[in-house]
Amino acid sequence: MTLQPLPNLRDVFKAQKHVYRYLKPTPLYHYAGLSRLVGAEVWVKHENHQPAGAFKIRGGVNLAATLSDEQQKAGLLTASTGNHGQSIAYAGQLKGVPVTIAMPEGANPGKVAAIRSFGAEVVFAGQDFDEAREWAAERARQTGALFVGPADFPLIAGVATYALEILQDLPDVDTIIVPVGGGSGASGVCTVAKTINPAIEVIAAQSAQAPAAQLSWKAGVPVEAKMRTFAEGVATRVPFELPQRILRQHLDDFALVDDEDIKAAIVLHLEHTRNLVEGAGAVSLAAALQLKGQLAGKKVALVVSGGNLALEKLKLLL
Repeated sequence: MTLQPLPNLRDVFKAQKHVYRYLKPTPLYHYAGLSRLVGAEVWVKHENHQPAGAFKIRGGVNLAATLSDEQQKAGLLTASTGNHGQSIAYAGQLKGVPVTIAMPEGANPGKVAAIRSFGAEVVFAGQDFDEAREWAAERARQTGALFVGPADFPLIAGVATYALEILQDLPDVDTIIVPVGGGSGASGVCTVAKTINPAIEVIAAQSAQAPAAQLSWKAGVPVEAKMRTFAEGVATRVPFELPQRILRQHLDDFALVDDEDIKAAIVLHLEHTRNLVEGAGAVSLAAALQLKGQLAGKKVALVVSGGNLALEKLKLLL
């Protein structure tokens, strides 16, 4: 099997030109309350402020710029629990390309509505993301549509642009903590941070109830794991090859945090940042609180990957 090339800093700068045609940089804010809780100087990268409510849209914009005429005619097919699907749907809307998104039964209704608002077709297939992904990959083989994985090259290069913004706004950052589902965000941060300043510590974080990426990174080989997390943005059962290769090369640490701690972090964000943060987006704060001993006194950037929290989940949390 031919391995995909790894994106580099030049690819991220190329992607930045495409991304900034449609999107603006998101804010990086310092919060005194979170800093007191963690015992460090805590900054939050607000990817929840994106038009689609999550960082993934950067990857979709970059993907749209790379599509050939044949690929545009064939259309796009992917699977998603929500944010990745919005990204690909947005890419299709930009180029007038037909898009079909496979989603698991019971997917976040707000995310389903958002995907449809971008003109994409939604098909419910399977009980979780990986079953939906298998359906979408097979459908793409049958129809000739381009299957887009959640962590393909143009997506990683696109989402890595937020890491450039972190280093531009806070060049002396010590540690960046980033949530992991498929791994595009964490691998993008590694690509940028470790190229510009290898001393920057990059920590990935994932739900302990869906630890496939962490177990695979630790073992050095793909490991499938059970998935029982409520946080759909990190709800994967299998790892992905390209981001895993990047993480094994550059990542400093990989934390697992319990779902109950993620839920508590959502409420802490409401209290201290006045931001609505989805489960996946709150993973970075949950990890910072778990690792507060090793973060003491450091400048720490927490990536809030998205804010698309279902209202029913919010009611239960409150």
